[in-house]
Amino acid sequence: MMKHFFSFLVVLSATSLYAQNLKDFSVPKGYTKITETKGDLDKDGKDEMVLVFDTNIKASDTQNLEGTADNKRVFYILKNENGSLKIWKENSTLLFSSGTGFYPSDNSLEVNIKNGSLHIAQSFFTNSRHTQKYKHTFRFQNGDFYLIGSHDHFEDTCDFNFTNEINFSTGKVIIDKTFSSCDDYAKIPPNYHKEFTYKLQTLIKMNDFKIGEHKFKIPGLKEDFVF
Repeated sequence: MMKHFFSFLVVLSATSLYAQNLKDFSVPKGYTKITETKGDLDKDGKDEMVLVFDTNIKASDTQNLEGTADNKRVFYILKNENGSLKIWKENSTLLFSSGTGFYPSDNSLEVNIKNGSLHIAQSFFTNSRHTQKYKHTFRFQNGDFYLIGSHDHFEDTCDFNFTNEINFSTGKVIIDKTFSSCDDYAKIPPNYHKEFTYKLQTLIKMNDFKIGEHKFKIPGLKEDFVF
């Protein structure tokens, strides 16, 4: 009985010490909140808060069709310790900038916590006909947040819908390509669907991940699975 009580005290002390080492959070000057969500990410029975901001830092000087500013974005995962918000995690590499795409005002960004995992969904037009949608899932384990799921959907108004999806926990990969046309006389390529298993040797930490910078060979095809 005493042994279990001592172990409990050790864990409690470590948790308290960890919380004391986290920095206090306050909204940086010039930042504008876009969205927020709450949920328990480390299964301690307490909700964490995720806040997403447009920063006042320029991402580029390029002008899109709408002439809107293109600023970097950042999100914070915050812990509530005795009524005070503490910075648990900060990330500025996952989110596309505010001026990304052809029509930035039509871009979407959704952040939510479900089943103890953080889900980040982003979409934008790459041109007047093409839409790019991403969804990435992260889970806290082994002391950090790791990428456990990637969903990539690219579609054309008339001609195609491409989906690449992988669950890094199970290794299940899905590749789906469907073709169509707004031209009644066009020759339409055959649809393609493939499922296989691919296991990463080491899961990728959230702050080591940037969309489009990782890939592996697709069996039977002369192309890569890019995520």
